[in-house]
Amino acid sequence: MTRRLLLGLLAIGVACAQDTWKGVERIVAVGDVHGGYTAFVDILRSAALIDEKGNWTGGKTHLVQIGDVVDRGPDSRKVMDLLMALEKQAPKSGGYVHCLIGNHEAMNLYGDLRYVSPGEFAAFRGNESAAQVEQLWEQETRKMKPKPDAAFRAKWMTAHPPGWVEHRAQFGPQGRYGKWIRGHNAVIRINDTLFVHGGISPKYAAKSIRDINNGIEEELRDFSKLAEDGYVRDEQGVLWYRGIAQKDPAMTNHVQRLLKNFSARRVVIGHTPTGGKILSLYGGSVLAIDVGLAEVYGAHRLCLVIEGDQVSTLSPDRKLPLP
Repeated sequence: MTRRLLLGLLAIGVACAQDTWKGVERIVAVGDVHGGYTAFVDILRSAALIDEKGNWTGGKTHLVQIGDVVDRGPDSRKVMDLLMALEKQAPKSGGYVHCLIGNHEAMNLYGDLRYVSPGEFAAFRGNESAAQVEQLWEQETRKMKPKPDAAFRAKWMTAHPPGWVEHRAQFGPQGRYGKWIRGHNAVIRINDTLFVHGGISPKYAAKSIRDINNGIEEELRDFSKLAEDGYVRDEQGVLWYRGIAQKDPAMTNHVQRLLKNFSARRVVIGHTPTGGKILSLYGGSVLAIDVGLAEVYGAHRLCLVIEGDQVSTLSPDRKLPLP
């Protein structure tokens, strides 16, 4: 490889990240975690992917986490740290860990913190946290006229608890978790199965996997490119779309068209809670796997397993073919 070509590839960065895999014998797909660390660990152990110490034991299995690790629950940081460790360990055994970008990962990057739980901020709290929040208060209110009153300060402090400053730094472009999330795909295909957080709407059905991933990557690296109808924030976009998450006869033709365009047999989605079960929709063409791992959704311990032509649901108690 010439030096010029190498520099060109480095300049492109994650836009060239692999997003398609073939010949994978076993896939385990886990839905939205939302800080539910305990349930997440339990299901990984049930799937024989980690041992009691949290180390990879999955061999050549590909683990897909469908997005929305963060928000709502208290232990998002612990889940991210575990996934980061497994991403490094799995390839040593021929396996792979795919962490997809969900709408909540994107929101944390661009500063929409409506669903960040107090426990998530607290996980970033250090010895200097209170002082850092106070310094931020001084910076933001120094030139305010009239001077903020006690009620305004109390409301502001509630929105900026100790750990807030560190949380925002860690999700920034140079932060540990900000860099990690930005390095991921939003859509991948493994064998004949497409994986995406929300879904593929008619608006994006003619796009390629690479087009979508590049569009999201570009917007999350340059927030000036974010737009309500852009890849990241569009309600019809792959991070938000819910149109194929319920059985709707009017969507049947669309589902078949998108599978044809993406050369897939089925699409696996999260984002829309299913009430503790994996849903097989459109004759198995769409599998909805946001079973609700987080405590706020019932801590349902269930994942999807694909082995050749066999598609199953797996819980700590049993493994059953998916109808």
